[in-house]
Amino acid sequence: MNLKFSHILNALLVFVLLATPGGYAQNKKTPMMGWSSWNTFRININEDLIKETADAMVAKGLKDAGYTFVNIDDGFFYGRDEKGNLLVHPEKFPNGMKAVADHIHKLGLKAGIYSDVGIQTCGSIWDNDKYGMTVGLWGHEERDADLYFNQWGYDYIKVDYCGGEKVSDEGRKDEEQKYKYILETIKKTAKKDIRFNVCRWQFPGTWVGDSFGSWRIFVDISEDFNKSDRGVIGTLEKNMFLAAYASPGHFNDMDMMQLGRGTMNENEEMSHFGIWCIMSSPLMIGCDLRTIPESTLKIITNKEVIAINQDVLGMQAQLVSRTGKQIVLAKPLEKREGKIRAVALVNAELEPKTMRVSFRDIQLDGSVKVRDLWQHKDLGKFQDYFEVEVPAHGTAMLKLEGERTFDKTIYEAEYTFLNEFIGPDGVNGKARPTKGDNLSGGAKLGWLGNSATNWAEFRDIYSSKGGRYKMNIYYLCDDERELTVTVNGKEYKLENLKSGSTNTIASTSIDINLKKGQNVIRLSNDRGWTPDIDKIELVLLSNTK
Repeated sequence: MNLKFSHILNALLVFVLLATPGGYAQNKKTPMMGWSSWNTFRININEDLIKETADAMVAKGLKDAGYTFVNIDDGFFYGRDEKGNLLVHPEKFPNGMKAVADHIHKLGLKAGIYSDVGIQTCGSIWDNDKYGMTVGLWGHEERDADLYFNQWGYDYIKVDYCGGEKVSDEGRKDEEQKYKYILETIKKTAKKDIRFNVCRWQFPGTWVGDSFGSWRIFVDISEDFNKSDRGVIGTLEKNMFLAAYASPGHFNDMDMMQLGRGTMNENEEMSHFGIWCIMSSPLMIGCDLRTIPESTLKIITNKEVIAINQDVLGMQAQLVSRTGKQIVLAKPLEKREGKIRAVALVNAELEPKTMRVSFRDIQLDGSVKVRDLWQHKDLGKFQDYFEVEVPAHGTAMLKLEGERTFDKTIYEAEYTFLNEFIGPDGVNGKARPTKGDNLSGGAKLGWLGNSATNWAEFRDIYSSKGGRYKMNIYYLCDDERELTVTVNGKEYKLENLKSGSTNTIASTSIDINLKKGQNVIRLSNDRGWTPDIDKIELVLLSNTK
C-alpha cells in the first residue's frame, strides 16, 4: 500500500470513529464507557430511575464525551412462571424491560442487562431479594438470551457468579465451562453482537482473554481511596501485573467507578479516574447521574484523559517505578513502538510529593514534549526526565512525545503471560507474580514450571532491526534448578542454577537471535520448578545483516 495513501486512510478511520455519535465508545476494540445502577442503588431500581439516568447522560454531556451504555444491574426480576419464563417486577418496571431499552436506544445510547451463571442472583443472597432466587441463567440460557437480546433488544450483559458457585454438572463443572457455555448460547441465539462481562470477582483465568469483552479482576470496589484493600489503590494493586491479558476488545475490569458519591475529595476523584483510564479499565459511572456534582462531571468528561483509555492500541499501563506509595505508570499510545506515551504519577501518600518520570525508563530519548492532560496545557520540552509536585492522593496525567525512541532492553518477569494464572494473587502450584524487596520492578515471578503447561511468555519482545543478543536472566533460588528458555521456537536448556538464597539475585546469560519485529520468549521447566525470575535484559551484540 502506498505510504501516503495509508496515512490518509488511517486519518479517515479516526475521523469516522470520532464523528460517530458516542465518540470513542462506538469502537468495540476500546473499553466500554457508560453507567451502571449497582454501586448506588443495588436492587432498589425502577423504570423512572433508569430512564431519567439515560436522559441525564445526554443532557449533562456524557454521551458527547463517549459514555454510551446504560446498564441495569440486579433488581428488576420477579421470579419465573410455571413454564420457566422470566418475570419482571410489575411495580418497579410497569411497562416492562423492552420499553426501558427502547427509551435508551431512542437517545442514541446502548442498553445493558444483568444475570448470573447459576440459579439465583447476588441480590437474592446479599440483599434478601426473594424475587431473585430462581432467575439466573442456569437451565434457561437459550430462553433468556432470546428474551434479553432479541425480544427486549439489550446490547450488553454482565453475568455474575453468586449462584454459579452452587451449580455444576458433568459438562459444566468449572467456571470456564459455565461461562463459555453461556457465551456460545448467546452467540447462537442473539441476532446481534453482544458485549459480555464476566463478573467472577477475581481474574478468572487466561481463558477469558480471547473470548470475552471484559472481566472483573477483584471483589466489589469500596467507596474509599486508600482506607481498605478494596479501595482505589487496593484495586490498582490487584490489576498491577495483569497487562499481558489486556488487548483490543478484551479488558481487565477494575469495577464501576465510585466518583460522585461524596466519599472522596477532588484529588482522589481525579486519581480514581486517571488510574482507570491509564489501566484501560471499562469506564462505568456508579453514582446518581441526576445529582452528580459539577466537579465530578468535569473530571469524567475530560476528553484528553478519556482518550488515554480509548486509545486504539488497547494496551494497559505497566509499572515504571515506585517509592513507597508513589507509583509511576505508563503505556504507549497510537503506535506500539512509537514515540508517544501516557504517564500517570500517582501519589497515594498523605502529603504532596515531587515525583519524576525518567524518559529512558519509557524508551524515549532526546527532547521530550510534555502535556498536562488535566489542564489541557503543553508544559514544554524536557531532557532526561520530568518532575512535578503531585498533591496528596493526587495524580498527574501526562502525555509525552519523544524526539526519538529506542528498543526496550529490560523486561520484568511479573509482566509475562502466565498460561495457567488465575485469581488476583494466583493459586498454589501455578506461576504468579510475587512482590518483594530488592527486586527490579518490585516483584518477581514464582511457582513457575513443574509441569508442561505451567509456563510463562514474554510476548512483546521487540527488535527494530533484529540481530544477535546476549540475554541476561536474573533469578533467585536456594537450591539447584533448571530452566528452559525458548526463543521463537528454539530451546536453550539451563542447568545448575542457584543464587544462594531466595533473597539473593544471581544472573546467567545465553546468546540468542531475535528477528526484526515482535519476538516471543518462553520460560518453562516440565520436570521441576524453575528459579524465581526477576527480569531479563537484552544486550545487542550485532544487527542482522
